[in-house]
Amino acid sequence: MLRPQLVDDKDPGRLRPGLNTIIAVDIVGAGIGELVMFCQGSSARLAAGLRETPVDAVIIGIVDSVDVLGKQIFSAQHQA
Repeated sequence: MLRPQLVDDKDPGRLRPGLNTIIAVDIVGAGIGELVMFCQGSSARLAAGLRETPVDAVIIGIVDSVDVLGKQIFSAQHQA
């Protein structure tokens, strides 16, 4: 399960959790608590090895860092 993280409208220097929870297939071996990139819908079936699998959401990458307006607001290296 994952909860999307959004750039905070009021403070673009931080991420805030979204309201929805998504069940996604993990094809990259992400660990608990890692920030990931995912896709949904028909694009999810285009992920490696899922062409014939009825999935609606798939984790397609592990995020190393997030930059917003030229400022790094997330770094996997600085997470506990």
